[in-house]
Amino acid sequence: MNQELAALVRRHVEAENAQNLEATLATLHPECRFEDHATGQVWHGRDGAAAHYRQWWTTFDVTVKREPGQIAAWTDDDGYIGEATWRGRHVGPFLGIAPTGRPVVIPFVVVLGFRDGLMLSEGFHYDLASLLRQIGGEPLPALGGMEYRAAA
Repeated sequence: MNQELAALVRRHVEAENAQNLEATLATLHPECRFEDHATGQVWHGRDGAAAHYRQWWTTFDVTVKREPGQIAAWTDDDGYIGEATWRGRHVGPFLGIAPTGRPVVIPFVVVLGFRDGLMLSEGFHYDLASLLRQIGGEPLPALGGMEYRAAA
């Protein structure tokens, strides 16, 4: 594990949780790319990253934390793959759903790439259907009739 990159990731998450845009952007390479695989959105560069963070910070008041049992790993080429969880509330419109104030708990996986000692790429994977259910939308009405749904 590259200790300098690990420290960078910690600074990034701390700045993100504090919703400190300047400090968050300072951890990113100027040519960074953010990809939200659940919604299909892609942002490029620090201006794009700023738009990404503004979108999430005005929609969900969440913090990011690795929880017990979640793992993180460094790849041989200094990439990073980790599990973490968003915890917070739905405070702004999201995909046409007005803010409900409902709590959200969303586990996700993030894949990070680096260049020149900064974060170059962030791809995150999460369950959009679960997020929509938690804020009050049923993305697939037929799910309600599934026999073992209560366990989900």
